[in-house]
Amino acid sequence: MRKNVMNPDAQARHELTRTVLDRLEATPDPRLREVMSSLVRHLHAFAVDVGLREEEWLAGIVFLTETGRTCTPTRQEFILLSDTLGLSSLVDDLGHPATDGATESTILGPFYVPGAPFRESGASIAAAGLDGEPLLVTGEVATTAGRPIAGAVVDVWQTAPNGLYDVQDDGQPEFHLRGRFRTDDAGRYDFRTVRPVSYPIPADGPVGRLLAATGRHPWRAAHIHLIVSAPGHHTLTTTIFDAEDPYIDSDAVFGVKRSRRHVFRRSPDGGLHLEEHIRLRPETPDSTT
Repeated sequence: MRKNVMNPDAQARHELTRTVLDRLEATPDPRLREVMSSLVRHLHAFAVDVGLREEEWLAGIVFLTETGRTCTPTRQEFILLSDTLGLSSLVDDLGHPATDGATESTILGPFYVPGAPFRESGASIAAAGLDGEPLLVTGEVATTAGRPIAGAVVDVWQTAPNGLYDVQDDGQPEFHLRGRFRTDDAGRYDFRTVRPVSYPIPADGPVGRLLAATGRHPWRAAHIHLIVSAPGHHTLTTTIFDAEDPYIDSDAVFGVKRSRRHVFRRSPDGGLHLEEHIRLRPETPDSTT
């Protein structure tokens, strides 16, 4: 019976991969050793699988170099690349599985700015006279057991009706459409804003060119970001998506989860209203808080 014999070229590639992996065995940190070994195995297998050409490998190096050069204090092109490849959402799923009735998390995105001002309950995060459809957001922060959490911090941010965040637009004041709110003794919070709009992610850099080359659009479904935190509970990063947005099923960064789609209801005063209940997981499973 004839044995399967690896051809000389394949044998050499296998030996190269094995040599690299053997060198990594000296890595003192076991987790770093595990991650780097897996990375090498998959990278080498990818190159073999597609028959990676030298000019293609070099084009990839140039692309990554341009991605780094595009990063600024207010724009993280590598996060954008991770987002558009679905990697950010995958890592989020791995790190924050939906369990025990807790509100599902979503990706942070590249435009979060820490230190937004605390605002009074019911205050608007939008500048006076801003165009856009008025929206009232109310809700409750509670444990997965349904117990209200007083003093929880609800940190919110979104784009303006022109599709830009304040850090992208010199015409917007600092911390425009951003704010932090504390829940009352009943765990309630409320704030006023304008209906979010869909907007394109920055497409004038290498990530935008990659999207165009692969026949994809750069649009994100309309949304409002939230980070909700409270002592004794896991901090939640999540998003409210407009279920009626035209890009809800083709969000450019794969960030829409079905449980995070919301329908904005028409209120008696003609504006829109959303009631959003947040459930936080306790830091310890047996917590009764």
